[in-house]
Amino acid sequence: MENYIEKSKELLFEYAPNILIALAILIIGLIVIGFITRITKSIMKRRKVDITVQKFLSDLINWALKAFLFIAVISKLGVAPTSFAAIIGAAGLAIGLALQGSLSNFAGGTLIMLFKPFKVGDLIEAQGELGVVKEIEIFTTKITGLSNKEIIMPNGALSNGNIVNYTSEGTRRVDLTFGVSYDADIKKTKEVLLNVLTSHPKVLKDPAPAVTVSELADSSVNFATRPWCNTDDYWDVYFDVTENVKLALDEAGIEIPYPHTVEIKK
Repeated sequence: MENYIEKSKELLFEYAPNILIALAILIIGLIVIGFITRITKSIMKRRKVDITVQKFLSDLINWALKAFLFIAVISKLGVAPTSFAAIIGAAGLAIGLALQGSLSNFAGGTLIMLFKPFKVGDLIEAQGELGVVKEIEIFTTKITGLSNKEIIMPNGALSNGNIVNYTSEGTRRVDLTFGVSYDADIKKTKEVLLNVLTSHPKVLKDPAPAVTVSELADSSVNFATRPWCNTDDYWDVYFDVTENVKLALDEAGIEIPYPHTVEIKK
């Protein structure tokens, strides 16, 4: 028992300094990494680097420095970097399989940063979701849905799927269809619809709005109504034009057909 206690003391005195130094390296390293990350972000902000790139690069630098710190700590604990590399190499296949999804997401994030199909603040539709891009991280992209819900998408699937960017062009066309009675005068109806479009302050003059007869349906003559607007004004124009068209057609005495229920009296 005494020999065991003596051996424990010897091991404690032998390894305690290295453990304390490794702990100090870990604490100081994490503080320095946090400082470097903040400085990096500050420099990129001053240089007006795109906010999308800022987030991605700062995360990448942060994780890379933490990896080097981990190697420094285990080296101080007596694990040789070459031995550690050999261990990682031996377990490489298992680690690769376990991290296959993460590596795919990292590669996807890198592709997004290189080709820039979208940036923070863009309205996109991808993976069956529609929302505004909030953050592009190393492994995932966060978007805010139209109902203010946060949606997190893996970058691997996102970079390999179809992406619709509604913001990149700066303007959007609002596609609306209105049906009127066959008794209505076509020229007068087009005049009323065009007047609604041209009088709206957020409808662009160039490209000019268009109104055309798109279909002779079973119970109505359908007019394709196509105003253009800035991307941020899309929903304002969509709802305003829909309401204003109904009011304008009513005022002009132009009927919008709707199904009538015939009541049969017994």
